[in-house]
Amino acid sequence: MSAEQVRRELQSLADAKKAAMAKRFFKTGPGQYGEADVFLGIKVPQSRQIAKKYISLPFHQVKVLLDSNIHEERLVALLILVRKYDHGSDEEKSDIVRFYLDNLKQVNNWDLVDLSAPNILGSFLMESDRSLLYKLAKSGIYGRGE
Repeated sequence: MSAEQVRRELQSLADAKKAAMAKRFFKTGPGQYGEADVFLGIKVPQSRQIAKKYISLPFHQVKVLLDSNIHEERLVALLILVRKYDHGSDEEKSDIVRFYLDNLKQVNNWDLVDLSAPNILGSFLMESDRSLLYKLAKSGIYGRGE
């Protein structure tokens, strides 16, 4: 399994009309938080199906997708992490949280936050020390989208 396989599958589902609408819907204008984002026009349920198929994608390949300027590639990477977290051992969950936190810069749009943070960080924080929550709140990391 590779990030390239995921990319090919996503490209096969691309819809130019939906991509144009998404580009207008998300803040992709000059100086806005999604300025460099490229959209393929793929709906979230389709992205979820791809994530389900590629749940065993190794972290280094998930990282390739997460570093993409293509919004749906980042979305699928995050949905893979959510699925891995849901099915992981305590140790695996800790690894996923660390990986997620190390890559917060790529979680740059409200939908990416909404579809991943509650399911990874929220779940983790429900069962652990909440000092991480306070650290994130003070960091302003999620304040970029204003």
